[in-house]
Amino acid sequence: MPPKPKFSKEEVVTAALEIVSEKGIEALTAREVGERLGSSPRPIFTVFKNMEELSYEVKAAAMKRFEEYIGEANGYKPYLKKIGMQMIRFACEEPKLFQLLFMSENKTATCFDDVVNLLGVAADMCLELIHKRFGLDEKDTRNFFEQLWIFTYGISSLCAVGMCKFSEEELSRIMGVQYAAMAALEDEGRLNEPITVPKKNVDKSLV
Repeated sequence: MPPKPKFSKEEVVTAALEIVSEKGIEALTAREVGERLGSSPRPIFTVFKNMEELSYEVKAAAMKRFEEYIGEANGYKPYLKKIGMQMIRFACEEPKLFQLLFMSENKTATCFDDVVNLLGVAADMCLELIHKRFGLDEKDTRNFFEQLWIFTYGISSLCAVGMCKFSEEELSRIMGVQYAAMAALEDEGRLNEPITVPKKNVDKSLV
């Protein structure tokens, strides 16, 4: 008869998630998890086959925490702007988890659609909001989301590595300007047009 698990799966994942949140995925070892639980590493392997399986569950738990941040945007207008703010807030408050989810090498991605598929419910929410707000077809909806996501991801990444910090007011202004600019371009039917810089009165060395 196999030994009775000393800890539940949920307890092991919670401990492992705390370690990754504090120190990063590189610190996730059986020994670290065992010490966090006040035990040896052995009981971990009564509920998980190996560390790879545990790492998978930790990533799923990290995504759930991210989705909780995104869920806080409910009831806020404009909703899409708030989702972007919440993503940046997650990067600021949970930098190691943001790095795990969105700054790890993705060897299987060949286009932006592959990235969208990794974003979970957050991407589905944004795509639905864009479609309803502008009445776009699927292609233009994804194009709008791609541009907004890349902008938000850039700021989030800077925050996650400690290069930038923003107050709630600053985030509201930054995301508000970006969202309003993209919405205005879409309302004018110019979102997909190439942006050209007028050369009049421009230093030619900069063009």
